[in-house]
Amino acid sequence: MRHIDFAPLHRSTVGFDRLFSLLDNIAPPEQAASYPPYNIEKTGDNAFRISMAIAGFSEDDLSIESKENTLTVTGDKGEEDKNNEADFLFRGIAGRTFERRFQLADHVEVKNANLENGLLHIELVREIPDAMKPRQIAIGKSKVAKVKKLAA
Repeated sequence: MRHIDFAPLHRSTVGFDRLFSLLDNIAPPEQAASYPPYNIEKTGDNAFRISMAIAGFSEDDLSIESKENTLTVTGDKGEEDKNNEADFLFRGIAGRTFERRFQLADHVEVKNANLENGLLHIELVREIPDAMKPRQIAIGKSKVAKVKKLAA
């Protein structure tokens, strides 16, 4: 029997919780690890946080863009760091260029981002417009029912 791991899509999307619960046994398992490593946390009912481990990158090396339900985080060290290479005996801290994309559900917006201790934290919130929120409809008596009673 084949076991299927739907975790790869959980890792790159935010706000599709119910959809992934329904489709949890369909997607193939992830084949390779991705760079940079990251976490997606649910910090509230409609709040999320993406934390990415990007040691060695400064704020100037990073670009964060949100467009059409896609959040793109790009890191590029620049030419000056490439020209100033030291003679490494072992290089375990990756400083390579990266681009990481996350699919956002409808109405999920980026609130802020900050870089602290080698971790990039991106705060997201789902704000559903009032027109789309469920509302209670009052049930009243029909005028047709009153007319039928009078005719009888």
